[in-house]
Amino acid sequence: MRSVTANDPLHSHPSNVVQSLVDRATGPLAGMIVADFGRVLAAPYCTMLLADLGATVIKIESPAGDETRAWRPPVRDDEATYFLALNRNKLDIALDLKQQDDLRIAREIIARADVVVDNFKPGGMRALGLDPEQLRDEFPGLVTASVTGFGTEGGRALPGYDLLVQAVSGHMSITGDSATRGFKSGVAIFDVVAGLHSAVGILASLLQRQSTGEGQRVETDLLSVALSALANQTSAWVAGDVRPERMGNEHPSIFPYAPFPSADGEVVIAIGNDRQFAAFAGAIGHPELLDDPRFATAPARSVNRDALRPVLESALRSRTSEEWFEALSPLGVPCGPLQDVPGGVAFAERLGLEPVVEAGRGDRAVPVIRNPVRYSGFDVGYELPPPKLDEHRAAVLEWIASTAPRESGRE
Repeated sequence: MRSVTANDPLHSHPSNVVQSLVDRATGPLAGMIVADFGRVLAAPYCTMLLADLGATVIKIESPAGDETRAWRPPVRDDEATYFLALNRNKLDIALDLKQQDDLRIAREIIARADVVVDNFKPGGMRALGLDPEQLRDEFPGLVTASVTGFGTEGGRALPGYDLLVQAVSGHMSITGDSATRGFKSGVAIFDVVAGLHSAVGILASLLQRQSTGEGQRVETDLLSVALSALANQTSAWVAGDVRPERMGNEHPSIFPYAPFPSADGEVVIAIGNDRQFAAFAGAIGHPELLDDPRFATAPARSVNRDALRPVLESALRSRTSEEWFEALSPLGVPCGPLQDVPGGVAFAERLGLEPVVEAGRGDRAVPVIRNPVRYSGFDVGYELPPPKLDEHRAAVLEWIASTAPRESGRE
């Protein structure tokens, strides 16, 4: 891979914005360059997490843009809020990889990168010479991370949409009430979890590279992620030979662990052990429940939930959800009002969690949900707002022109 000179057509103005961002980045991934070929949700979520930790992420979009730019409404300043949710702290360049000049630019970015992330169909980048194995042969220290829908074997040709995975994994078969058909989750949950797993895999690979000098190929597929995330439900089948079924908002192994009617709506009670239930029974005015062998232990309460439910429903209707929250929380009883999304954000603010931060500054500042992890040694940064399509082309091209590729092993 050759370097680009000042006389090369790639050369642009000498602002060196990219290198400036790299140099002043903070966090454990400061100095790391990530070439982000991700689209939609899983891969962009992964790379956003890396950017939050200080990596310089260059998002490479097609000239048509990431699909989520068109997933609207809702919008903010004519930008899809879906796209805004996943792309803070990134630089952006639009490249048509079917065009040789643009493909060359993409390879120049990769030649300077520590990590390459994509979520194309398996083999989708091979014809371009950008397949993970091809790249790692050329750049031994490169970490590559690929997210597919159904893996690289029998499911390699299947499109990887979260809804399909929710259907075929069994997730929809356990979501909803027993009297209804299955429902999807209200968010593309397995895309999000795949992004998290990919980020963990990348971090592990970067850590290993410190001692070996060699990069790793990280592969994640949505179906495997879904089966892992189903946790106790898949375990019930593979370890217990029990076929999970839809139970609405109830838990198959714990009771009470569900929404209950209150004086003004619904309150969620989430009892996980006998100590919590003892405090709960006293607070609702039914201490005698502790003397009933049907309810004295967690397994007994789960088996006899139909007998216990009307007692709890009658008692909980006597106060509002907020009143129960105020009464039960000091006793260590897990509970809370069933709220909408605005209520959830407001609840986090009430607890001092500061859930909303601004990415970017001035007129470009965009409200986003804060990274949920807090660190004692550094602060997560929100320097860049989600980018406009091709917003940083000149800066990226200048950076290519002024920096040399890292052709053999990474530090």
